[in-house]
Amino acid sequence: MTDSKSRVVLVTRAAGGIGRAITDALIAEGHCVAAADRDAAALERIKPSDRIHPFLIDLASEPACQAAVASAVAYFGRLDAVINNAGIGVSSLRPDAEANLPRIEELTAEIWDRFFAINVRAPMLIVQAALPHMRKGGFGRVINNTTSFRTMLRVLPYGASKSALESMSAIWAQELDGDGITVNVLIPGGPTDTPFISDAAGWDRAKMLRPQIMGPPACWLISDDAANYTGQRIIAANWDASLPGMRAAAKAGRAIGWPELGADAVWLKEK
Repeated sequence: MTDSKSRVVLVTRAAGGIGRAITDALIAEGHCVAAADRDAAALERIKPSDRIHPFLIDLASEPACQAAVASAVAYFGRLDAVINNAGIGVSSLRPDAEANLPRIEELTAEIWDRFFAINVRAPMLIVQAALPHMRKGGFGRVINNTTSFRTMLRVLPYGASKSALESMSAIWAQELDGDGITVNVLIPGGPTDTPFISDAAGWDRAKMLRPQIMGPPACWLISDDAANYTGQRIIAANWDASLPGMRAAAKAGRAIGWPELGADAVWLKEK
């Protein structure tokens, strides 16, 4: 099923948009992908093989997140990496929400909980379930798809949920560093031409980023060359494929979050 040069990667929301672009790139590089998605029609366009395992799942519940990891391991025999790409955005609230942002009066507890269940809780539960398998294999990669700082400051509840995932990513990178498991953030760098953004937003799709830009940095982050690269966020739009991987990462990446904003924080020193 797999060979020593390939890695087994669980990609969430793998059947469309950014997830499909990442999945295609990983397969082209010789890796194996457990392609999780809740869109049955999109999954039908992915043919199962010894390199790809498409399966239908909605990550809104804890058992489903655990089942996603279990399905990947059952099919391939191991799990080396997780790419948390699944998410819901404001276009799911109403078609014009990207252009006419939701205001606080529009939000309900149900909406808030749904966003955080998919965008924050699911990545946590999936990583939690995947860690024993990564530790057993002596290799681990976690890649989380967040968003730009501008979006975090402007768009509720999407921005708030992605800022939580950004924080979690920074903390996990520190916590797991001693285990040889890297944790990084990968974002497109701007509006991307996928169904995630409704046509009712009124934006010119010809000016949007192509989802395929996410493939090359995702593949590099999975590689052995990226073994010591952790706690960083890469903007795919700035990735220069003509450069060696580490140089491209240095150009397109920076520390997760904005640690310089904490420079003036007051910390209690341990006695």
